[in-house]
Amino acid sequence: MPITNLKERVIDRIKQYWLLARFDRPIGILILLWPALWALWVASNGKPDLWVLSVICLGVVLMRAAGCVINDYADRDFDPHVERTKQRPIAAGNVKPKEALILFVVLCLCAFGLVLTLNIYTILLSFIAAFLAASYPFMKRYTQLPQAYLGIAFGWAVPMSFSAQINSIPAVAWVMYLAVVLWALVYDTMYAMVDKEDDLKIGVKSTAILFGAYDRHIMAILQIIIVGLLIAVGQMQQLNGSYYSGILVAAGFSVYQQKLIFHRDKVLCFKAFLNNNWFGMAVFVGLLMDYWLR
Repeated sequence: MPITNLKERVIDRIKQYWLLARFDRPIGILILLWPALWALWVASNGKPDLWVLSVICLGVVLMRAAGCVINDYADRDFDPHVERTKQRPIAAGNVKPKEALILFVVLCLCAFGLVLTLNIYTILLSFIAAFLAASYPFMKRYTQLPQAYLGIAFGWAVPMSFSAQINSIPAVAWVMYLAVVLWALVYDTMYAMVDKEDDLKIGVKSTAILFGAYDRHIMAILQIIIVGLLIAVGQMQQLNGSYYSGILVAAGFSVYQQKLIFHRDKVLCFKAFLNNNWFGMAVFVGLLMDYWLR
């Protein structure tokens, strides 16, 4: 094979794997990263260990990528029939399913290599994280609540961050974890609203379908509970006004998201999903300012 052709083939493979891992769409990294940072800042009283911070951040990037890869592998028979996903690398025939599995394993091993530098408790928790990441994509076949399962998987960064920082998981960590689980349920339902019509045709389950005409109302109630849980975190940690200002801004974003999804327009529902990045950032900035002002 000529060197030029080999080079082009390698570049194409890298590009396809990059797209498969969704590195071109960092929103998933961000909404997974914010709760991990919340947890680290609370666990460390605003002074996280630099190595732990680095491992958690890199681990989030790698595991989110691994989750996208295994998701597309699991949905390889569904994605070609969904308008939004039919051009994904596996669905479009640009990456073979076997390649995707190999990439998934490589990403997981890289993440596990990082975790091995942390304490034993966190290493043990990482096995649960790997199981959740690998099993989530298949849940939409068996349960009407795959978005809740996603929350359980995404939220696992919270107990892992506490464990990595202080080698324990206090009660406040579980309150924060519940908030993150419900938050993921909300924003992934907004995401699922985009695909609702296609999902109904191909038989895929989701909370957008389960909630039906009450989707906005249920999400509004959940958003109120999420804000309440985050306030509880502040009370348990004796946080000050800066944190609650961040919560207030985050609550404002929740109201804005409700406005966006009001008519269930696909474009606006996706915009509401994306807006959750700002929700997560607002909470983190509040925490950052609270500890910095101390």
